[in-house]
Amino acid sequence: MGRSRPFWRLNPAERRVWEAYPMGAWVDLRDSRHRVVRPEVIAALLLGVREEVPGHVPGIRLAGARVAGDLNLSDAVINHKLHLLDCHLPGIVSLNDARTKGVRLRDCDVYRFRAGRATIDGLLDLDGSTVHAGLRLDNAHVTGQLRLSRTKISSPRPDGPDEPGEPGVRGSFAIWAGGLTVDGGAFLRGMRSTGGVRFVGARFNSGIYFQKAVITAAGSHAVHADHVQATAAEFSGGFTATGTVRLRGARIEGVLSFHHAALKASGRALHLSHMQVDELILLPDSIEGEVNLGYSRIGVLFDEPDHYPEHVHLNGMTYESLRGPAATAARLRWVRRDPDGYRPQPYEQLAAYYRRIGHESDARKVLLAKQRARRRTLRPPGRLWGRLLDVVVGYGYRPWLAGLWVGLLLAAGTAVFSHWRPHQIGLDETRHFNAFTYTLDLLVPVSVFEQRAAWEPVGWTQWLANGLIAAGWILATALIAGGTRVLRPASSS
Repeated sequence: MGRSRPFWRLNPAERRVWEAYPMGAWVDLRDSRHRVVRPEVIAALLLGVREEVPGHVPGIRLAGARVAGDLNLSDAVINHKLHLLDCHLPGIVSLNDARTKGVRLRDCDVYRFRAGRATIDGLLDLDGSTVHAGLRLDNAHVTGQLRLSRTKISSPRPDGPDEPGEPGVRGSFAIWAGGLTVDGGAFLRGMRSTGGVRFVGARFNSGIYFQKAVITAAGSHAVHADHVQATAAEFSGGFTATGTVRLRGARIEGVLSFHHAALKASGRALHLSHMQVDELILLPDSIEGEVNLGYSRIGVLFDEPDHYPEHVHLNGMTYESLRGPAATAARLRWVRRDPDGYRPQPYEQLAAYYRRIGHESDARKVLLAKQRARRRTLRPPGRLWGRLLDVVVGYGYRPWLAGLWVGLLLAAGTAVFSHWRPHQIGLDETRHFNAFTYTLDLLVPVSVFEQRAAWEPVGWTQWLANGLIAAGWILATALIAGGTRVLRPASSS
């Protein structure tokens, strides 16, 4: 067994592990009557108690074992891999502050796994395992991939024992991984988590993937990942979250996708404010709860406006492009869903996008809708003047309305004054009356054709003449006000 063995009473299972370690050979105990291996034996081997055999790579490769107790490798420097398959670990596996090669616990049953501030040079693999009392990876660095696919993880029990250095972990988060860095991909596909996952400030240099994962929050957050950085983030393909998915301040260099996701929360279902993302695919199968996209900078937004929930915070959000079949009317319903009421910026952003792609008429529709929404926030005099601007010239975005009004008034005035001809004021000169020219002169604020002073309306037509004069001033004022509004920069209108 080797002269360096410190354990004088190895059981049959431990003896097999001891002998296999220098060659890195597999030890399969799944069909053995002797399956118990003390964690102290595993730790001693990984820490170099046995001499290496030239020409072989040492390592623990163990299947079907029952590791009776806590496997404590905190602060250790481990130069060889640990690979456990279908093992039962009823205690705590601790790699806090350790530096190790790849660690694989596949299809294992683990009470708790801790690797805070650890450096894992290679793969960290818990595929298919069950972790009963939380996974801790805060400020860890995984140079390879992080694999948690098909893993079942539960948060620590609220009434469980306190552990030094783990404030706030117990009770609400199944994965506590703030500040985690993963150089390879992070794969959480098909994971089942009873309790939230916390990735505040984490970095995923090759993306993070949650397809078909199901997360049920024990507190308010299913995913709490403020300021996370990733090349891609896939909360898609059957991802289900009960509780808030929060990525406030995130930086996603590629795609952030919620395609075919199911999101549900009693308050805010999706909190994506102040983030930067190249492309956001917001096409969930269902979403219950508020959505917050405020103050985010998005390259491409791929969504369906009518499929948003009732409340959507959009103020301050900017985007370069919109994808998806959506008429202007649907986009206007979208910007009206802000629970805080009228905000000018979402209208201006949408109008700027339409202008950028050459849809000037759509941009005018949006800016007209903006003025109508703003009008509802004004006092009665402002609302009255706004309604007049709307009817007469469409706030300057429908100047053809003024021409229509002028045409109608000209036609009415010409017909009336042709039948009820005004009296000539100066009888010492001969003038020929023209009802059309007379009506047009009344409509122009400053007399151009000198008809207004030469003819005096009679009877009730005096009221019509005065009305035409007033209408002319109103039309002129509305055109000037509307034109000024259109020419003014959007941020000040």
